[in-house]
Amino acid sequence: MQVLFRTEKEKLTVYLSGDIDHHTSAQIRQSVDEQLQKFMPKELRLDFRDVHFMDSSGVGLVMGRYKAASVYGCKVVVCSMPDNVARIMKMSGLSKIITFDED
Repeated sequence: MQVLFRTEKEKLTVYLSGDIDHHTSAQIRQSVDEQLQKFMPKELRLDFRDVHFMDSSGVGLVMGRYKAASVYGCKVVVCSMPDNVARIMKMSGLSKIITFDED
């Protein structure tokens, strides 16, 4: 699992790649939370373009970042989801509270 960050004005984009499961989600969570605290962006974009596998830990990861970002008044956007990831995200009901940008 690799996590890359890009900041642009008041936006923090997180590029995720590889697998998101029980073993990798804790590391991702910690690094994203550190960047949230450091930059306090108005928008957090989670880019799943290069995620090959994701289980329910990925849903928990997104939900947790939503809660962490809301402390800063930050909007969360999930984008560039492969079909398998999009299916899990939609079934979870996250689209009721988080914006899905299906570019």
